[in-house]
Amino acid sequence: MIGHTLALYLSKRFLLAIGSVFAALFALIYLIDFVEMLRRTSGLPDVSTGFVALLCLERVPAVSEQLLPFTVLAGSMFAFVSLSRRLELVVVRSAGVSAWQFLAPPLLIVLTLGVLSVIAYNPLSAGLKERADRSETEIFRAGRIQTDTSLWIRQRSIDGQAIVRSEFSSDGGTKLSAVTAFVYDASGAFLERVEAATAQLQPGFWDMKDARITSPDDEPLAVEGYWLATNLTAEMVTQSFVAPDAVSFWELPEIARRTQQAGLDPGGYRLRYQSLLARPLLLAAMVLIAAAFSLRFFRFGGVTRMLAGGAAAGFVLYVATKLVGDLGGAGLLSAPFAAWSPAVIGSLLGTLVLLHQEDG
Repeated sequence: MIGHTLALYLSKRFLLAIGSVFAALFALIYLIDFVEMLRRTSGLPDVSTGFVALLCLERVPAVSEQLLPFTVLAGSMFAFVSLSRRLELVVVRSAGVSAWQFLAPPLLIVLTLGVLSVIAYNPLSAGLKERADRSETEIFRAGRIQTDTSLWIRQRSIDGQAIVRSEFSSDGGTKLSAVTAFVYDASGAFLERVEAATAQLQPGFWDMKDARITSPDDEPLAVEGYWLATNLTAEMVTQSFVAPDAVSFWELPEIARRTQQAGLDPGGYRLRYQSLLARPLLLAAMVLIAAAFSLRFFRFGGVTRMLAGGAAAGFVLYVATKLVGDLGGAGLLSAPFAAWSPAVIGSLLGTLVLLHQEDG
């Protein structure tokens, strides 16, 4: 078994390497976002440079969290190459320590970092992102009062079900324009279609103005107002506009449950929750991939080619994670499969390559 002193030394080296890469990426993202935000707010006299600096500081943690797998990959490769360049890996191997033994401390480190990033860093970054989004909405409010994207809501009420479509929305979806509602009774039979110029969410109903009611059995009827019963609250509708990455890990299951009860699509929240659960394994897969391409001794040559291969493999895994995640978000794949499959496949492939290199 690997000694305590060696395990502690390797752990420190990997923590330092991963921390350095994370700090460099954090600073780079902050600088780019700060310059871009200064450009966007240059015409707003009430926005100071200090406010922009604080706003960018609140935005960056969420972005850097998404790059955490790449951070672990780059930091692990840097640590492995550094140990190999200084011939420390030669000394470790000559002492009878196999690759699987000196990989145990880095794997334990990244698994711990993965868990901490989920239970501690994610709630912090999500809270800061939510604050940043509110602040950004306030300073750019003149251009964001109305959203041009159409909105679909499936709702339930004491009278039955209804599907509400709106061409424009504002105030987090509680104010709608160009509204069409398809109303069904409790048994699911179609009752009528209601077209209205506007709709305002009130406690227990939608207050629709300048409405036109069309039903299969009656002539079209124009009315000044129409009340459509609903079980939705302002909080439920507003939550449907909140991006999943702006929701804390601890709140995701409850928000997904409420979203489903409201008849909205909870797929994004479920996928985000499963992705966070799979993050420690994904980080471990990055370490295994880095080890598979970075343990070559310098005297054998070809180090640059190996590092390029490791970076390419990690990038492919990162892109595959995003692609499968998009398929899961679209409902083409289940949330657990979309979240866990890249981490599992990456871990298995990294382990297979290491087995071939170390054990033949």
